[in-house]
Amino acid sequence: MDCLFCKIIAGEIPSSKVYEDEYVFAFNDIAPQTPVHILVVPKEHICCADAIDADNSVYVAKIFEAVPKIAAAAGLKNGYRVITNCGEDACQSVKHLHFHIMGGRKLPENMG
Repeated sequence: MDCLFCKIIAGEIPSSKVYEDEYVFAFNDIAPQTPVHILVVPKEHICCADAIDADNSVYVAKIFEAVPKIAAAAGLKNGYRVITNCGEDACQSVKHLHFHIMGGRKLPENMG
């Protein structure tokens, strides 16, 4: 499989890792749109939100268990946004399910 995020998880491509456990890998976005912009990915390849099912939904649950820890470690005390894109119309650039944690400033209501 030629998946950028799978290669990052495997250590084949360097990243600035901020969190890792058995199910979840998180790293700083290389083109941040906010002062804090972290990508959180499941360690199992799931192409997008449309592919979440009973067999792999544990990864999504583990991601959302990790998100508050990641946000706190990043110093996001006044709130943050969690976003995922699914498919071409949503501009999903990497076909591996991922969630953006964005914050570090007051975010506009129409962003995301």
